[in-house]
Amino acid sequence: MSVEIIHNENNQNNKPALLLYHITLPDTETDSPYNQRKQEGDFVMKQEKKQEIALMRYSALAPLITGTQDDFGSLSAFFRAACAKGIKAPDGSMKHYSPKTLEKWYLAYRKCGFDALIPTGRSDCGVSRKIDEDLREQISYLKHTYPRMSAAAIYKQLQDNGSIRSGQISESTVCRFINQLALQERLTVNQDMRRYERHHINEVWCGDSSSGPYLKTPDGKKHRVYIIALIDDASRFVLGANVFFNDTFVNLMTVMKSAVSKYGRPKIFNFDNGAAYKNRQMELLAARIGSVISYCKPYTPTQKAKIERWFRTLKDQWMASLDMRDFHSLEELGGSLTTYISSYNQRSHSSLKGLSPQERFFQEPELIRRLTDEQIESSFLLEAERRVSADCVIVMDQIEYEVDYRFAKQRITLRYSPDMEKIFVVEADDSLTPIRLLNKQENSMVKRDKVRLTGGDA
Repeated sequence: MSVEIIHNENNQNNKPALLLYHITLPDTETDSPYNQRKQEGDFVMKQEKKQEIALMRYSALAPLITGTQDDFGSLSAFFRAACAKGIKAPDGSMKHYSPKTLEKWYLAYRKCGFDALIPTGRSDCGVSRKIDEDLREQISYLKHTYPRMSAAAIYKQLQDNGSIRSGQISESTVCRFINQLALQERLTVNQDMRRYERHHINEVWCGDSSSGPYLKTPDGKKHRVYIIALIDDASRFVLGANVFFNDTFVNLMTVMKSAVSKYGRPKIFNFDNGAAYKNRQMELLAARIGSVISYCKPYTPTQKAKIERWFRTLKDQWMASLDMRDFHSLEELGGSLTTYISSYNQRSHSSLKGLSPQERFFQEPELIRRLTDEQIESSFLLEAERRVSADCVIVMDQIEYEVDYRFAKQRITLRYSPDMEKIFVVEADDSLTPIRLLNKQENSMVKRDKVRLTGGDA
């Protein structure tokens, strides 16, 4: 073992000198590259499981948080009804918690927001300890592909292909899981395909993307443009839209952030099942601002009818009138789109009894639930995990950043803006501590006196 005493001489204002002790332990088996990778992988899995559990808890409370619950008369009545209905766990099973547990989650959320729902203890709550995700997928595939295949036959098949080792999982466990699948299918009802309309604004925002024109950039190449938009279901008010060269989650998040900043948050975001929309980052984002995500099921065209109809109008009116030779950048094309949307929102709409979408939307100003700038900035952050080097450096997109010495050789959670201008370390109490770019030149100006004490010299 060695002890390094570091004396910081870059001292100003004659403050007492700061002595830092850095203790280096001898290498052990736990420091091997294999074990480090295993620990990092375990950390990521635990973090993902914790987030899944937090989202499960939020989904149980969401009707109460967003105000979409029925009139139960009291909180206790809501908790009892939610417990009786059951809560869908991350593994797809239905869990039944006590009303007291749901009340505890709700009070924690009211006090500290979504992050309070992240478990601090066991991270496998709601997840089968015997049947992991990969095995569940295999069982589900076999049962849906071969409906008449018995549980015993499925169990033997999994044994034969090496998915189940002897003594690991019993046949009865597999049988119970198959029975759960059958129960879920029986409880699934036919989708209501009738047209609908929400009674109030900011109940549902529907988001979607559509391919736009080709834009010729200064390099002489033509690039496909994608339009991402959000529309309020009750008013047809276009809350936000912009043009991008890629249909990605980050670009969608840009449109969402702008809309939430201007018009508050909706109770529900309605999206399709595309890769740009269905991911854990999206669910975490919605939960942090107090909304929920609803994904359209396949072959249910009425769920996105309004925004798809608007995209057809957009192509017939705006795109048809464009001369793309007039545009040389996305900013110019986006400005034209913004002008069109402003005009569209102010025109009377046949489905709104002669009102314009803008008039209908602002008929209910009390339903515009705005968030503070701080809430918006902290909520619209991406999340990632990184391992800190021994010299307190992490790498994001091939750029080096410096973190506090407390995090040396640890796996940490980061939250960052899409443009990478702001990056924070998530502390143990869920607070955010900003980090900065690594400045080797500045660090070289700090003089250090080093005294090394080794085991034999102590």
